[in-house]
Amino acid sequence: MTDTTTVNCPTCGKPVIWNAESPFRPFCSKRCQLIDLGEWAAEEKRIPSQSDLNDSDEWSEQDR
Repeated sequence: MTDTTTVNCPTCGKPVIWNAESPFRPFCSKRCQLIDLGEWAAEEKRIPSQSDLNDSDEWSEQDR
């Protein structure tokens, strides 16, 4: 019995088998991988953090 882990492609949602035969994992293809990279490069995606705010941003947030 083999243990097969499957994940969904973060770009299109297609199931991807997580093994060495899936070179673009967690993506299903090079295309989906490049779409995701482009979204990060265009700053459409980001990881939020508290340090993203500078003093003037904090003031304007509190002022609202």
